[in-house]
Amino acid sequence: MTVSPASSRVQVVIPTSGLDELFGALSQEGYEVLGPTVRDGSVVIEPITSSRQLPRGWGDAQEPGSYRLIERGDDAYFGFAAPAGTWKRHLFPPRAVLWRSRREGDRVIFEEVEQPPPKRAFFGIRGCDLAAIAVQDRVFVHGECTDPVYAGRREGVLLIGVNCSDPASTCFCTSMGTGPAVGGESADLILTELDPGDPERHRFIVQGVSTRGIAIAEGLSSTAANEADLAGATQVTEAAVSRMQRSMNTDGLPDLLRAAVNHPRWDQVASRCLSCGNCTMACPTCFCSDVSDEPNAATGTDDRVREWASCFQLSHSYLHGGSLRVTTKSRYRQWMTHKLSTWWDQFGESGCVGCGRCIAWCPVGIDITEEVRAIRGPAAAASEKEGGE
Repeated sequence: MTVSPASSRVQVVIPTSGLDELFGALSQEGYEVLGPTVRDGSVVIEPITSSRQLPRGWGDAQEPGSYRLIERGDDAYFGFAAPAGTWKRHLFPPRAVLWRSRREGDRVIFEEVEQPPPKRAFFGIRGCDLAAIAVQDRVFVHGECTDPVYAGRREGVLLIGVNCSDPASTCFCTSMGTGPAVGGESADLILTELDPGDPERHRFIVQGVSTRGIAIAEGLSSTAANEADLAGATQVTEAAVSRMQRSMNTDGLPDLLRAAVNHPRWDQVASRCLSCGNCTMACPTCFCSDVSDEPNAATGTDDRVREWASCFQLSHSYLHGGSLRVTTKSRYRQWMTHKLSTWWDQFGESGCVGCGRCIAWCPVGIDITEEVRAIRGPAAAASEKEGGE
């Protein structure tokens, strides 16, 4: 067992079979485990109970407007980039009943419907998605008003991060400072997968960060993480950085976008954009929602329901007399300017974590990094593209 003097983190090494011991330890602690698994040709986040359900041997090829699984040819459990599904839906669900009312005689009774889930462990989160959870924590928990649905789901969640080894071509987390290594104190436990192509050496470094994480790491059957193991972990993330194909220059970007309201690039991107909202649905930080009432005459109840919404919907900017953003140009400009500029005004950070999902899941392959380069100008775009790609 190795304890880093600087951070008092426990670092141990387990064989691949130790993953199931980790699953068992989580189960004994009463955690329901959510993690990546393969379903319908993509990596999604679902309840899992053993390492057999992880995407062992599967990678992904992500391009603008394209996502597909590929067989890796080795036994890597985490050899893929950002999953198609996001962790957001397990904290901020796409649909939630906020409360239900029913009539009893001349009284109206209001009931809470949403019940906090059991203790949950989020298993195998990348640095970008951990950063996205921190962004949503800022919105829903640490703001002036705490959202009870999100807070109830977020409380007690154990975060088990994984250092990313295989970024997709759409990833640009290095530009946003969110990966590929899991940063800071963002997770309770951090896994690093080593040598997946060598059955004799395939293993994991398990790093306990929080008090809960350290207790779990100390309870595993493990060996001490030696210098070679730690050097191998560093090489994993350094190699991932070297393979990053996209970048975004964020210097002065909030001010740049605020001043670019009439930039001709907005017309160009609008000519391609379908205003479908896929980018907002795939984004791990977007939080817009609509609230509506759903009366049920048969049961005599009325549900107050919240569902995900998108700033690409015409109705999103509706005020008395009509919608403010009637063109695709204005809606795309709103989305990108909020994500990269005015989000700083609201929350003191960027709304983008560089996961690249908005690029991969855009039907026409619009690339937010290309749009930023275009608004910066031809000279800056050429220089940045040469340096980043």
